[in-house]
Amino acid sequence: MRAALIFAQVLSAISICWAQTPKPQERFEAEYYVASYAHHYKVPVALVRVIVERESNWQPCAVSPKGAVGLMQLMPATARWLGVRDRCNLEQNISGGVRYLACLMRLFHDDLRLVVAAFYAGEDVIGRRTLAYRNPDVVAYVARIRTAYLRETRINPRTTNTSSERDVR
Repeated sequence: MRAALIFAQVLSAISICWAQTPKPQERFEAEYYVASYAHHYKVPVALVRVIVERESNWQPCAVSPKGAVGLMQLMPATARWLGVRDRCNLEQNISGGVRYLACLMRLFHDDLRLVVAAFYAGEDVIGRRTLAYRNPDVVAYVARIRTAYLRETRINPRTTNTSSERDVR
């Protein structure tokens, strides 16, 4: 009886994981859109990839507790502003998310630390405080994205920075 119960739990866990795992075709399509839109809007492909990985783990219609939806976790107001009608649609979600990153890159003069912080917390909040914004969640998010970005691009982090250098990686 106990073995049957354990087997049923394992089978249930496997089926839940299988249902949540993006299908190979969806992942292939998502990767295509990530590369295409990133090149078109001149946003680093690696940055888009790590944001998608962190935000949704490549789940096409992931929903956050705060109401963000899709691969790039677009909030409803941001999606409306970007003209994204269906946040679960791979192409619309990625197109909107990459356009948003491109806008943030222009706004923050390609400083990827600020771009990532603004993507997470909102451009108004980060725009007012820039690097003086010390919310622990935002700081941790930017650090995780930076680590993943460096790994994705195979860049070794610098161990020393001078005040005149701006680490935009």
